[in-house]
Amino acid sequence: MAADLAKYARDNKVKFFLFNFTDLFGTQRAKLVPAEAVAGMQKSGASFAGFATWLDMTPAHPDMFVMPDASSVIQLPWRPEVAWVAGNPMMAGKLVEQAPRNVLQRLIDRAATQGMKMMAGVEPEFHLINPDGSAISDHRDTQEKPCYDQSAIMRRIDVIQEICSTMIQLGWGPYQNDHEDANGQFEINWNFADAMTTADQLCFFKFMVKSIAEKHGLRGTFMPKPFINLTGNGCHVHISVWDKSGKNNLFEDAKGELGVSATGYNFLGGLINHAEDLIAITNPTVNSYKRINAPRTLSGATWSPSSITYGGNNRTHMIRIPDEGRFELRLADGAANAYLMMAGILAAGLDGIAKKTDPGKRLDIDMYADGHKVKGAKKLPLNLLDAVRNFSKSKMLREALGAELCDAYTKLKTSEWNQYCHHLTEWERDKTLDC
Repeated sequence: MAADLAKYARDNKVKFFLFNFTDLFGTQRAKLVPAEAVAGMQKSGASFAGFATWLDMTPAHPDMFVMPDASSVIQLPWRPEVAWVAGNPMMAGKLVEQAPRNVLQRLIDRAATQGMKMMAGVEPEFHLINPDGSAISDHRDTQEKPCYDQSAIMRRIDVIQEICSTMIQLGWGPYQNDHEDANGQFEINWNFADAMTTADQLCFFKFMVKSIAEKHGLRGTFMPKPFINLTGNGCHVHISVWDKSGKNNLFEDAKGELGVSATGYNFLGGLINHAEDLIAITNPTVNSYKRINAPRTLSGATWSPSSITYGGNNRTHMIRIPDEGRFELRLADGAANAYLMMAGILAAGLDGIAKKTDPGKRLDIDMYADGHKVKGAKKLPLNLLDAVRNFSKSKMLREALGAELCDAYTKLKTSEWNQYCHHLTEWERDKTLDC
């Protein structure tokens, strides 16, 4: 774990550092800092104009300085003269309260005071498409049910192998690669870690996939629904909470239902209770709602939820309990901001633990086929505007994430929705020209 970036540069022959931060929309921003200047920049931070990014600021705001977290530094295996380091934005000597990584750290610190540490693993799906984004990159990838297609993954082994080998080199512990349910779609799984480490890794993973795909003349996309007839890109999150030592899983109880403790079910209850408010974070784009409210895809299933329910080892629910001591939130998609997603999950879960929230009855049914028979199951919002309105009214999220972040996120996402509404689609013309 690096502490002195100048020494890290000397030891690893790094010539440049990407001083990185992630804005409210999940866009990664960076300045390229030469190794000769990194000692001073590590102390002062790299300066940014916040208004030039997706933060709710104006041109009149003073400089924002991103202070690198040296423990997050990653040398780019495909470009070893460059290293990436995540940072925490500051302004006028104080942490920027709407900066997503700062918000997650605040929630992690709150959990620590209660003797808890959230651990998380993610499953970010992505498509490999042609450079102009018009189609998947493999014209032979046409199976109706392409999931786990051996031939299809082997036709893209150069890309997948380089990504996975890079992760092995970084020590992330990747353990499987597969062709996913959509044509041209892939997934790589790696070991879980604490929430901040996983969030940093997810940000870097998206950067890495896009960079390596581009190197091979392709384009990597995590867009929630890039092709209307194919399964979309989810980002499932596997969640458990451990004690501060990291030795005892507080969600695990051999006597509990499905091996989950009362604390685990209370955390799950918090997610169920606040899902309608949280979805603006986990599914943050207009396109997101074409994944979770989609009709059956070419493969026969969307593999995404449409209602706020949980079950055992059953992928038709919003939350799945696949094993003792953990559960999987299947709601989030590839556009989710890694830091806000983890912060929102932790906030909802801590609220559930504090209030001993009962998640309700587990449903052991196929929600795709029989969900209409369930009385009282809440449905997920149908569009981004409804999701943002729910988010803006949440007292819990406002208290946990901070008023500055909630106000900024609501303002910018409402503006994004309005911008979308100004766009005239061909569907509207086809349906309305002859009205």
